[in-house]
Amino acid sequence: MGIIQPLHRHAQQSPDKPALVEGTATVTYRELRDRVAHSAGALQALGLGDGERVAILSLNSIRYIEVLAGTIWAGGVLNLVNIRWSPIEIAYSLDDSETKVLVVDDVFAPMVPKLRELSKSLETVVHFGVGPTPEGMLAYDDLLADSAPVPDAGHGGSDLAGIFYTGGTTGFPKGVMLSHTNLLTSVMGGLVATARLRDGEDSSVLHAAPMFHMAGFGTWLMASVMGIKQILLPFFEPKAVLEGVEKHRVTEIFLVPTMIQIVLDHPDFAKHDLGSIRFLSYGASPISDALLERTSQALPDARLCQAYGQTELSPLVTMLLPEDHEERNPGRLRSAGRPLPHNECRVVDPDDNEVPRGVVGEICARGDHIMLGYWNRPEETAEALRGGWMHSGDLGFMDDDGYVTVVDRLKDMIVTGAENVYSAEVENAISAHPAVAACAVVGVPDERWGERVHAVVVLHQGAELTERELRDHTHGLIAGYKCPRSVEFVDEMPLTAANKVAKNVLRERVKAAAAATPEEATS
Repeated sequence: MGIIQPLHRHAQQSPDKPALVEGTATVTYRELRDRVAHSAGALQALGLGDGERVAILSLNSIRYIEVLAGTIWAGGVLNLVNIRWSPIEIAYSLDDSETKVLVVDDVFAPMVPKLRELSKSLETVVHFGVGPTPEGMLAYDDLLADSAPVPDAGHGGSDLAGIFYTGGTTGFPKGVMLSHTNLLTSVMGGLVATARLRDGEDSSVLHAAPMFHMAGFGTWLMASVMGIKQILLPFFEPKAVLEGVEKHRVTEIFLVPTMIQIVLDHPDFAKHDLGSIRFLSYGASPISDALLERTSQALPDARLCQAYGQTELSPLVTMLLPEDHEERNPGRLRSAGRPLPHNECRVVDPDDNEVPRGVVGEICARGDHIMLGYWNRPEETAEALRGGWMHSGDLGFMDDDGYVTVVDRLKDMIVTGAENVYSAEVENAISAHPAVAACAVVGVPDERWGERVHAVVVLHQGAELTERELRDHTHGLIAGYKCPRSVEFVDEMPLTAANKVAKNVLRERVKAAAAATPEEATS
């Protein structure tokens, strides 16, 4: 089975059903299939060969989906570019994957001259924006007019579907190779667990996450398999989310916790009717108890579901289902749920021995959703997939009922005074203070302790809180060695393109400040 197969089915069974909505434009399944076939023809006319890569650098749009699906239809392989990367990072991904064709919209067209200068592999740039096509680029509409639709190449199974580049928080990003089977296995596992939550012809999903990210791409694929209407936002903007849900009576949405916080904090939140939301899934980063409770109160009709995974796992591993949320068990609510039916999950020590239940170790998974490997990185592939298990790099534990709790990224664990501190636990304690709107905890170098626990905090508008007050608050909730030894109050957090807190940026800020004022580093 291939990821284009659902499009054929729905174009046959429900040809006039809305497939995609963007602004005032609506495309049916019949129209989408025809447009995708035409897009594939245009790509082949450019010389796209079987298995060759096509990069897309664009905000979410109907044309984004056309070219995405058209690339697969034509027999190509996707390289969906992170829209927040610098030209150097983008050029690296193009050259690393030997991508010759890049498709851009109006927003990113000005970056093309720099990309041409930096990239050795880039040959052809296609512009599919609504404005005039810049010099040196090919107009997408002209390519469509000069080419004919082509038959589906029929790729599926173990064929490579896309190279999905990881965030690149340390060094250059790695290209994760995912097959059709990888992606569809993950989708099917998620659908088995949640299909009962989509119980009507009026089901619809709103895309607020960027399509290049596995959360956005996975949501697109899941909705495509289900044949439900998809409403596209160009990018995440809280007012647009509120208006989109109300206007289209959206029944389903995925948001990372930072997005949820921003939407709830919007001054117009209470002015919009969000009662149509039946299913709110969240993930990609931990959620605090305080934000989870606030979400439940603000959206009482929405059933909540947490999804945990990573790009290398296509991406789903576990889910904390609505019934788990509704039991209000504090321990369960801090977990990421149970492994989904398409995969096995276990927790291991540094020697890859499974640890007893309740003991922290590295979370591993295996199944048909595991990546094919890292593009052109055989040694790193072998290390990550040793023993047939994908080693996630996440630390966590499994309880007696099979629920997995993620406590930290392996690289984010703080070792202070020979004690292990997991940032998620400290962040949860800090977030319990009513003045705190958002926080992040990182480990930074410390001459006395090796590392110290450093908290970066955003306060609610108008709230006041001192470093001493925050320390006293956390001392009442967690052990003293886990409490922050330094606190930084900021107006906003640096975010990744997936709207997760960029902890690498926070660490570098603290190191730079310490280097500038070394006498304060251990005060």
